[in-house]
Amino acid sequence: MRLNSPKINIINKACIKASRSLIRDFGEIEKLQVSTKGPGDFVTSADRRTEKIIIEELQKAHPDYGIITEESGIINKSNIQNRWIIDPIDGTMNFMNGIPQFAISIGYEEENEIKCGVIFNPIMNEMFCAEKGNGAYLNNSRIRVSNKKKIKDSLLVTGGPKQASKIKDKIFSEYINVSTKVSNVRKFGSAALDMAYVACGRFDGYWQRELNYWDIAAGIIILKEAGGFVKFFEEEPNFPLKKNILASNSNIHDEFSELIIKKNIE
Repeated sequence: MRLNSPKINIINKACIKASRSLIRDFGEIEKLQVSTKGPGDFVTSADRRTEKIIIEELQKAHPDYGIITEESGIINKSNIQNRWIIDPIDGTMNFMNGIPQFAISIGYEEENEIKCGVIFNPIMNEMFCAEKGNGAYLNNSRIRVSNKKKIKDSLLVTGGPKQASKIKDKIFSEYINVSTKVSNVRKFGSAALDMAYVACGRFDGYWQRELNYWDIAAGIIILKEAGGFVKFFEEEPNFPLKKNILASNSNIHDEFSELIIKKNIE
């Protein structure tokens, strides 16, 4: 039986506690769809409330740790050795529209490396977690990436572009190029869950531009511990929290990388 480390236990506890109000909030969304005000403000407050609960739980255990989070920014900036990376609701557009494809994502970073992480979809009651050297799990079952051998047979997932993106044309042309060379591409709307789904073999690979670090921090360790490969490309040193990511099983990784990265060099 899997034994959780103290860090994983802290994250699990924070996820479970925060998810209670999030499940209640999600139950209210349907009623808000027909209201004149709409669900936008409601989702913002749900996001903040979830984040507040998570931060309180994590700080109970380690009040001195740094925290990078979507809503509050950076807390305890002086501690860059030990940091929690939090996304309280990854997939807010899905949440806002009553689609149960969103997750709480919490990663723990030590000396610039993600050591453990949890991605929790409270509606589906699926908790993905991993710790360096200890494997990756969905609830209590060990997970592995798929063993798909060829990119042409692969089912990939992507996301974006955001409405404000300045490189929409590039993202769309990249999508067209990739989609003509693989079995199929999906777009599910939660980067954290996309990473988790590659980790457990539901998808064979994932790529996306213009992500925030908190979207995918927990997913990095979960995917690596499930036997997958993660690569960042076209990084901007001035914006270390902005990421372009490519992730897949080990078999298709080189072929997939060439498709995305080599194509953009040509």
